Amino acid sequence: MADDTREMPVPRWLRVVMVSDRAGSAWYVGTGFFFAPILAVLSPWHAVTVALWVLIALAGLWLGLLGIAMATGLAMVLRTGREIPEDYWWSLVGDYRHAATRNR
Repeated sequence: MADDTREMPVPRWLRVVMVSDRAGSAWYVGTGFFFAPILAVLSPWHAVTVALWVLIALAGLWLGLLGIAMATGLAMVLRTGREIPEDYWWSLVGDYRHAATRNR
């Protein structure tokens, strides 16, 4: 049986988790600016305010679970004693480094 960890030091599912966490965090912070005035306007209607708070809490819980999964995956990689290559990190953010060198 071949040792697949040499070729792929990072679990495949970790990429999905990290990309989802990045996008979800950006969405959560961005919509927070819109939820504050909406909550202020809708505060007389208690049921609607509670529904919005439940929605906000569930989104926060989802991001927390993604954070736990991300920490678990990174700990698995560190436990093997391997290092995550720099190209892997750049691939998560859209490889802006290579785009900047092409424009020179």
